[in-house]
Amino acid sequence: EVQLQASGGGLVQAGGSLRLSCAASGSRFEDYAIGWFRQAPGKEREGVSCIRNSDGRTWYSDSAKGRFTISSDNAKNTVYLRMNSLKFEDTAVYYCAADGPYGGCGGFRREGYEADYWGQGTQVTVSS
Repeated sequence: EVQLQASGGGLVQAGGSLRLSCAASGSRFEDYAIGWFRQAPGKEREGVSCIRNSDGRTWYSDSAKGRFTISSDNAKNTVYLRMNSLKFEDTAVYYCAADGPYGGCGGFRREGYEADYWGQGTQVTVSS
């Protein structure tokens, strides 16, 4: 079992940047795929990005490609999501989630997917 602690949300102007962090504890970090979902008011929860810590393979949603970068620090058991060129439509609650052990990023591609483990949400608000 893994516990996830998300942080790093906030208020930023359009075009700005934020970095979200997801600190994991409780199980072998390398065995899990960890990433982010987001949910805006009135919308379905959607996957944003994921990294499979066993081999570093990553996945990005179409809206995240080219603007967001996911990375993993195995020494700190932490996954980061660097979000650049933020847009108003990126405003949402962002949730850190994990699948595993020995999970992949496939679930993150599916709207409304229920990952195995969840951290608390962190609000990202982009002002236009």
